[in-house]
Amino acid sequence: MSEGIIEVEDSTFGNEVLKSDIPVLVDFWAPWCGPCTAIAPLIKEISKDYEGKIKFAKCNVDNSPVTPGNYGIRAIPTLLVFKNGQVVGQIIGLVDKSKITATLDKAL
Repeated sequence: MSEGIIEVEDSTFGNEVLKSDIPVLVDFWAPWCGPCTAIAPLIKEISKDYEGKIKFAKCNVDNSPVTPGNYGIRAIPTLLVFKNGQVVGQIIGLVDKSKITATLDKAL
């Protein structure tokens, strides 16, 4: 994965996301998804702006189908923001930077 962005799977989601002491943005994606690959550089850029304040993670829905199912992910890309183990923000689809940063700022 990109520097500063971790890959989470069904087996690591609890420890990396739900038990995190800082908010976590999880990008639910798949390699065959055009909008997913289009939003990836934007998320990488934003992750640098929030370094140390928010953890960034990616979850490949093909490799880890249980976690997206648990959160009702029906379309990708879907970005979920978790704080203290709870979903506090959700973004579906390809959006601009301001939409993502506004959602992250609310979680801080």
